[in-house]
Amino acid sequence: MVDIKPMTAEYEAYLRDESRSTGDAQSISFPRDEQEICEVLASLAAASEHVPVTVQGARTGLAAGAVPAGGHIMNLSRANRYLGLRRDDAGTYYLRMQPGVILSELRRHLANKTLPTDGWDRESLAVLKRMYDGPEQFFATDPTEISACMGGMAACNASGARSYRYGPMRPHISALRVVLANGDVLDLPRGAVRATGRHLVLTTEDGRAIELDLPTYTMPSTKNASGYFIEDDMDAVDLFIGSDGSLGVISELEVALMPVPAVTWGVSCFFADEAQAVDFTVAARPALSDAAAFEYFDAQALNILRRQRTASTAFSSLPALDDAWGCCVYVELACDGEAQALADLARLRDVLDEHGGSAERTWVARTDTDRETQRFFRHAVPESVNMLIDERRRTDARITKLGSDMSVPDDRLRDVIELYRTGLAEAGLESAAWGHIGNNHLHVNVLPRSMADYEAGKELFGAWAAQVSAMGGAVSAEHGVGKLKRDFLIAMYGEDHVREMARVKLALDPFCQLGRGNLFDPHLCEGGA
Repeated sequence: MVDIKPMTAEYEAYLRDESRSTGDAQSISFPRDEQEICEVLASLAAASEHVPVTVQGARTGLAAGAVPAGGHIMNLSRANRYLGLRRDDAGTYYLRMQPGVILSELRRHLANKTLPTDGWDRESLAVLKRMYDGPEQFFATDPTEISACMGGMAACNASGARSYRYGPMRPHISALRVVLANGDVLDLPRGAVRATGRHLVLTTEDGRAIELDLPTYTMPSTKNASGYFIEDDMDAVDLFIGSDGSLGVISELEVALMPVPAVTWGVSCFFADEAQAVDFTVAARPALSDAAAFEYFDAQALNILRRQRTASTAFSSLPALDDAWGCCVYVELACDGEAQALADLARLRDVLDEHGGSAERTWVARTDTDRETQRFFRHAVPESVNMLIDERRRTDARITKLGSDMSVPDDRLRDVIELYRTGLAEAGLESAAWGHIGNNHLHVNVLPRSMADYEAGKELFGAWAAQVSAMGGAVSAEHGVGKLKRDFLIAMYGEDHVREMARVKLALDPFCQLGRGNLFDPHLCEGGA
């Protein structure tokens, strides 16, 4: 039996996540498997107080989804076992695991062929041998924070740089097991349960049928992690992916693996100004058949790296940046062979020449060492910004970074960048922008110097949420909605559609216990939506 522990100073770190938000809770547990998850929920239900339950993993989220709003914290970091492996007729391998598995450890085990196999059956072990005898496999979803856990990534439909080619978490999940608030369990292999139009019937393992009338909104045709995934005749598993821990507790997940590309090259292209970088991106996307990622770093981001390189020994190994370089687009090529990579590189050079770039202002990384240098360069930007904000918090602890996570359709990339630049200039705010320009998804980070800046930034983001939604975009493209962006969800879908989401939650979680405060204000549940 797993212990439910009272909250003490020992567990203070579990009251916050990477959003820098802090909550409160009265108790905490660390279940190690599905049975213990059920036991915790049954124990809380026996108290008949409808205790709120916040599900956590590695607490790497940026939208405060793992920050408790009173009640109980269920932390799944100890539910981290690998459970088995299968192979389908097409040769794809599917790895089953618990939600607390950490992405970096999964990558390491796959690369080193060291997956832990305690408790595996003979069939899984035989499939594992076959996999190890063949091409190296990898898991494609790649959020910047590789210490994220797989359950949390599923809960917010995480993505990352390579989502340009591979998409977000959703298409790589082939099955879920989900524990509902009352301890009932849903077993959801992809393809097994589908809606009829917008009506979905779920059946628990105990035989209880749950009928859901799904929301009537239309999802935007862009990168999106904003609210419940909904479409006609949808697969039931997709309702829980990206649900921000508000519908059930993911106790197991199965993910598809892929062969590692034979050749991966990174190309950092520098431009004098942002207009050139955007024109290059728009032209390069259709020209490159094997691009896995298009990443962007604006002038302010590069200036932060220039300062860090001289001010901190931890960043002294960063490559020098010419003062004439105003911004950067990083392109990753993932190819079946070197000839294919060289052909794509030649096409890339032609597009560069046409849009203000040049070979002399371009870094090409073909070796592991060079790619690691480029990886350090890209990851140093958000790390440096976090350090800058932490320094400013010494003068006012209320200050935090404000980071946008919005996306728009391909034909609105120039429009949304103009929206960002105009708004920042009019508000007089310091900022730095980077992110997934291939998906028209930039993280615009306001760097407050005071609480006045912070409040102005929040107001600006609210205005952007409405304007991006009007462009056919999404208010959260990869971080989820959590607690911080639930007002944006109303701007995107309208209050009536958000109430439809709340009704789905009530059908699965009648007392609004799970992830209370995520996606929508709790009063929408408490009032029966």
